[in-house]
Amino acid sequence: MTEPSAELTGFPMTNPLEIVHLSKSYDGTPVLRDVSLSVRGGRILTLLGPSGCGKTTTLRLIAGFDWPDSGTVTINGRTVASEGVRTPAEERRVGMVFQEYALFPHLTVAENIAFGLKGNKHEKQTRVSEMLALVALLDVGERMPYDLSGGQQQRIALARALAPQPDILLLDEPFSNLDAALRGQVRSEVRAILKQSGITCVFVTHDQEEALSLADEVAVMLSGHIAQVGTPQRLYRHPATRTVAAFVGEANFLPGEAHGETVDCVLGCLPLNQPAHGSVTVLIRPEWLKLNNSVSYSEGTIMWQEFYGHDRRLGIRLSDGTALVARSDADNDYTVGESVEVGVDVAVQTFPHQ
Repeated sequence: MTEPSAELTGFPMTNPLEIVHLSKSYDGTPVLRDVSLSVRGGRILTLLGPSGCGKTTTLRLIAGFDWPDSGTVTINGRTVASEGVRTPAEERRVGMVFQEYALFPHLTVAENIAFGLKGNKHEKQTRVSEMLALVALLDVGERMPYDLSGGQQQRIALARALAPQPDILLLDEPFSNLDAALRGQVRSEVRAILKQSGITCVFVTHDQEEALSLADEVAVMLSGHIAQVGTPQRLYRHPATRTVAAFVGEANFLPGEAHGETVDCVLGCLPLNQPAHGSVTVLIRPEWLKLNNSVSYSEGTIMWQEFYGHDRRLGIRLSDGTALVARSDADNDYTVGESVEVGVDVAVQTFPHQ
């Protein structure tokens, strides 16, 4: 169904969060450089980047904990930060889940969720019950935060942030304090809760797996600027630059010579996912490599392998000395030193040779 246009409704149809040409420096050192982002209603946008790239600074500027040197932040059509506007954090209707959760240790779970809610006692109790039901923890309201597991504390922190019904929810590395075994489960639970609530969310992480599995869209942030924005699938399969390709997922890079629809490289003549010409760098994801699979191939030798249960990761050295990393089904058994045929049976990506 097609959404009505602004002209037909008579009301401006803006995204819940708009950031335009945002810049910020600390002590003369640029942290953000001309950052622009737009987040559609009910969507989860992940800011993905290494430490020090400006992710948390961006969240602080959205939340109102700091002020941009230039640019604007607009929430639900209202400018809250610009050269002439400085709306304080408490007036922005922005919720925040911090890395350390920041639950009050002297308050019960229910009291934590109720903190900051407006209304009478009955209205607060009703809202607390709604939030406990949303995060599937109805029976823990009277317990203290320190009695809960890390995953439960995470969900309570989320419930507290959602309770006042903010327009935007910000999450800053919320899974970093969880054990690796628990992280995936809690990540799935949080995504389900966010989708059920319908809130617009900006989530910060340096973990590629978290970003790709949780987000509707990912903004790759490098050195204070946005390198690419897209769906997780597009970023992984069609990165805009070699730098983005190297940061989002594991990658093999090979020199090649492109001839329009194909490229010649050490693995033979491969099809391209978009036309290119001249000297290029070829991107090949580890799972695109096929071993002993009757495709155009080169000879290689298994140098090492790592077994992960669901698949295995292999180090391969081609006859010309080129080193590659491949992913293979767990059922395929290989031996270090074994000779294999290495090929590719998908269209590959290229970047201009530098």
